[in-house]
Amino acid sequence: MKNGRNKINEMITQKMIERISATGTLPWRKPWVSRDARPQNLVSRKPYRGVNAFLLHMMGYAQPYFLTIKQANQLGGKIRKGEKSVPVIFWKFFEPDEANEDPEKQKGYAMLRYYHVFNVAQCEGIPERKIPKLILPDREICPIEEAERLIADMPNKPAIEYNRTYAAYNPLGDEVRMPSPELFLSDEAFYSTLFHELTHSTGHQSRLARKGITEINRFRSHEYSKEELVAEMGAAFLCGHCGILPEVQENSAAYLNCWLERLKADSSMLITAGQQAQKAYDYIVAEKFEPVTA
Repeated sequence: MKNGRNKINEMITQKMIERISATGTLPWRKPWVSRDARPQNLVSRKPYRGVNAFLLHMMGYAQPYFLTIKQANQLGGKIRKGEKSVPVIFWKFFEPDEANEDPEKQKGYAMLRYYHVFNVAQCEGIPERKIPKLILPDREICPIEEAERLIADMPNKPAIEYNRTYAAYNPLGDEVRMPSPELFLSDEAFYSTLFHELTHSTGHQSRLARKGITEINRFRSHEYSKEELVAEMGAAFLCGHCGILPEVQENSAAYLNCWLERLKADSSMLITAGQQAQKAYDYIVAEKFEPVTA
């Protein structure tokens, strides 16, 4: 059975190579819909500006609403235990005070201040009516049984957190972050993206200890680029396992080609990436084989 699976994955690798070679540069398309909602205070509804907007947006929460501990309490809720805040900075300006003996205060001055905020997703107990509803794409979600079973049965599985604005694997917290399923263009695109991040997670020290994950690598560095090839090939193998590869293979080929160009490598490098992806696939699938008896 295992040798049969290896053969299928080799065919998938070759199919990807052929697709890249035949079509040349393919445009990769992000498989989920972004929500353009500026971070804002839940109570005042004032949007955060400057670096604050950038920092809060980078947190990746699906809801753009933030609030302080005091505001959460006033709304009847509280911050969940263990949640970490984000500092919001601002300048407080003081008018000149000519009567003050301090020469600096006579001129007027500004002081950098900050306070801490949390996203509503980090809170509990806040009545739903107090949180504005975001309009989601009108797409019916149809879970793919084989894919759901594969995810549920993965051994030593990382935490999977949904309702984010991006898809990523965080090796420090050993957690996969994903947008909500309804934001994806299709169910196949959702599972393909999740499989990509789960393949990344197999590189964690507690699993296969792959160099592309265990070492700190800069974005677009050589090792980072190779790890992206492994993750996308692993996703292709897992999609093939679940019978959904034809739905996503063109976008996968485009993604692979993008990283091959950064590596300045030809498509035969996918064979090497495929070997590491095979190990990741074997770890996630964790097929049990009965010993052969005479």
